[in-house]
Amino acid sequence: MPVTVTRTTITTTSSSSGLGFPTTVGSARALAQPLGLLRLLQLISTCVAFSLVASVGAWTGAMGNWSMFTWCFCFAVTLIILIVELGGLQARFPLSWRNFPITYACYAALFCLSASIIYPTTYVQFLSHGRSRDHAIAATTFSCIACLAYATEVAWTRARPGEITGYMATVPGLLKVLETFVACVIFAFISNPYLYQHQPALEWCVAVYSICFILAAVAILLNLGDCTNMLPIPFPSFLSGLALLSVLFYATALVIWPLYQFDEKYGGQPRRSKDMSCSNKHPYYVCAWDRRLAVAILTAINLLAYVADLVYSARLVFVRV
Repeated sequence: MPVTVTRTTITTTSSSSGLGFPTTVGSARALAQPLGLLRLLQLISTCVAFSLVASVGAWTGAMGNWSMFTWCFCFAVTLIILIVELGGLQARFPLSWRNFPITYACYAALFCLSASIIYPTTYVQFLSHGRSRDHAIAATTFSCIACLAYATEVAWTRARPGEITGYMATVPGLLKVLETFVACVIFAFISNPYLYQHQPALEWCVAVYSICFILAAVAILLNLGDCTNMLPIPFPSFLSGLALLSVLFYATALVIWPLYQFDEKYGGQPRRSKDMSCSNKHPYYVCAWDRRLAVAILTAINLLAYVADLVYSARLVFVRV
């Protein structure tokens, strides 16, 4: 595929930061460059976030555990990236360095965004005033800072029009990250089988989410492993086929899921008030009707992402031709 050359030169002296001027790597001076300073901000903000929460034990339940995992995971991977760049070890890294940092930064931005929304809405607001609540609010603030820092890295290092770079830095590559992330959130909401096992049509929707997630994940892994040349067909054609198939699949799910979940003719519940599980006021509980609605919205979001992916992937095919 033609979009394979990165604008980062893997040496122990200098490379491009994606900001239009060289960045020193393989020495402590790399931290003095804009991208290095940005990653230091990411490291510090995620470290402070999970440290504040851990110091008072302010995490409980699935939502609190997710937020804590997000901050710890982002801190650990950002630390690894800094160590690799400080040591000039990009060439020895097991994954493609032209694709890995921006892929991770995009995932980290989405992870921190989810934690910044989920943690205060499902946990912090139910805490009584005191030291734990203050720490939780401060942790949420640093989570927002980390989200902005990761999003800024994506904006700085993504491909510009006419620029030659790795696939994951292009719009289709970043859309693949969004598609897999949204699918993971959908899986979280449908973790209880009772939401779909009573209807074969709803089971088809779950199959759609799973199949499309696997296809997008395969495309990402092929790029991270520099294995795109192993495909029997040109990679742009492969991407276009995946995007077209995913659009068709998600279009069926967008119709079937709301129809069978909210239409009384098909056994659905059109109003939230009819769902007895929504009377549960437990702070960490999301009722069945809310889960169904969230999946319907996320299905629409992912369909739009796949449509945009199809448009950009088709352009790559036409450019190649």
